[in-house]
Amino acid sequence: MIITLSSAPPRVRSTMMKFAVIQFPGSNCDQDCVAGINDLDGLRAEYVWHKATSLDDFDAIVLPGGFAYGDYLRCGAIARFSPIMRAVVSNARAGKLVLGTCNGFQVLCEAGLLPGALVRNRSLRFVCDMVTTRVEVDDSPFTHGFPKGTLLHMPVAHGEGCFFADTETLRDLNAYRQVILRYADSLGRIVPEANPNGSIENIAGICNRERNVFGLMPHPDRASDARLGSLDGARIFRSMMQTVSASRATTSSDRVKQVA
Repeated sequence: MIITLSSAPPRVRSTMMKFAVIQFPGSNCDQDCVAGINDLDGLRAEYVWHKATSLDDFDAIVLPGGFAYGDYLRCGAIARFSPIMRAVVSNARAGKLVLGTCNGFQVLCEAGLLPGALVRNRSLRFVCDMVTTRVEVDDSPFTHGFPKGTLLHMPVAHGEGCFFADTETLRDLNAYRQVILRYADSLGRIVPEANPNGSIENIAGICNRERNVFGLMPHPDRASDARLGSLDGARIFRSMMQTVSASRATTSSDRVKQVA
């Protein structure tokens, strides 16, 4: 009897989670996002150019900060027409996690994945500083395991970070618990002095009603290394990882039940 041994190793589904980091012309926090994500065990981030058309191979999507072409019209207004945004929108509507930081937040609003808009800072000046944000929702995919009221320290760097929404939209955001983060002082108080850009109700980050799309002005990618003064941003990426892991486990369990 002749036994033939294949030189190819058996195919095993990787447990490594893949996060896509979208690159627009002008993105300058893409490297920060990739570095911050890759520093976490079990995660791997890869760049995806804005002219790509598929995100099927990724478990989550990150739109980084920086600048997108056409920002002189309005931040994110032209970037939302990039080919990759069709894939971002379709994946978001299918339930995949999408995180947008700074300019990424602006793009998500312009694409209609998040309500409201980001406008010029009330001071009309670019602000670059470390801020404190308070967790308002403790059961979102991005704040898993964060007790309500947790204070996160992350930097901001923007000229158009003032979140605005009309009265009806703001009412819905609060009613459906879509305001994830608010700017706060060191004691966790929501006060005007803690607001770096004049955002309405000190809003620093919101999610969609389905809670799988999250946009925030602070940079979690720049608060993912102790040498930068904070590790709080890494907690957001880790929460996303835990959410994806739980989803995988549920899917696997459902498949086993179907087979049985």
